Formats: sequence, C-alpha cells, structure tokens
Amino acid sequence: MTLRWQNIVVDCHDPERVARFWSQALGLPLQGPHDGEWWLEPGGDYPDILFLEVPEAKSVKNRVHLDLRPDDQAAEVERLLALGAGHVDIGQGDVSWVVLADPEGNEFCVLQPRPAPAG
Repeated sequence: MTLRWQNIVVDCHDPERVARFWSQALGLPLQGPHDGEWWLEPGGDYPDILFLEVPEAKSVKNRVHLDLRPDDQAAEVERLLALGAGHVDIGQGDVSWVVLADPEGNEFCVLQPRPAPAG
C-alpha cells in the first residue's frame, strides 16, 4: 500500500486573503479559485498548501504550524510583517525563533539560519 501526502490544509474565513499572504511569503504562485478553494503548489514531493473556508473563528493556538528557515531571520521577519503578519506571544519565552501569525491569526515560526557547514 502506498500513501502520498497531498495537502497541508489551512482553515480560514477568507481563503483568498490568507492564500495571497502565503503566496507572497513563500514565493509560490497562487492557484485557484476552484470551488472556493485556493492553494499553493511547492512542487516535487512537497504537499500542496490548501486554504479552505470554515465558519468558525480561530480560538486557540494552532496544534500544527509551519516552521520557516530563512537565510536572514531579522530580514525575513521584517518582510513578513510588511506582508501582513503579526507578532504573537504563545508563551514561548526567550527563544531563538520568532513566532508570527498570518492575517487570520494562524501561528508560524521563523527560525534562525542553519549554521554554515564546517570545513
């Protein structure tokens, strides 16, 4: 039996708005709409990111979130804030990553760059 990871699904009130944010954030072309759905296709073996409209509002911290690894953490945080992200305190304390939220409050983390390989 073979199983393929097809989508990461983001629930939202305004799928187009949230999908546009993530399209700009990740540099991926926005796909849709089709039956009210918007999505991003990273390609290769990566799952698509699907944005679906749901009636309920977000009320608690996400149980699943994206971690993003930039080349320059500070510059990327500033770029994401300019696109409409916001800082979020989920009780993370003093950590090396920055917690942000997309325009509908879905949290994600911007990690520090990976250290350069030795030698």
